[in-house]
Amino acid sequence: MMMILIAGPYASNTGNDPALIQKNMDKLESMALPIFRKGHIPMIGEWVANPLMRLAGSTEIGDAIFTEIQYPTAHRLLHKCDAVLRIQGESKGADQDVEIAKELGLRIYYNLKDIPDAE
Repeated sequence: MMMILIAGPYASNTGNDPALIQKNMDKLESMALPIFRKGHIPMIGEWVANPLMRLAGSTEIGDAIFTEIQYPTAHRLLHKCDAVLRIQGESKGADQDVEIAKELGLRIYYNLKDIPDAE
């Protein structure tokens, strides 16, 4: 069983439009149940970061609180993960996640079908 961080676009190329951000979040989350059904634990950085940012008083994407919490959350999570699923789409943050994962020696998947079932 692996904990797999799902990395992909969140706010990238949205102009901070809430509907487009939600569409990106829906894409990220659409990978979670299939990963779970393969016997693994899916993780998305925003599942942890978004509540923290609200609690800290963030008012918009890119503000100081967002910067303090958003990317560092995923980077900390990577130290507890076994792998990353990098879904399609331009994303500076997801690309950073993959680079950190490589440095940590984690498995990197680019397609859900390549993730093996848990033993």
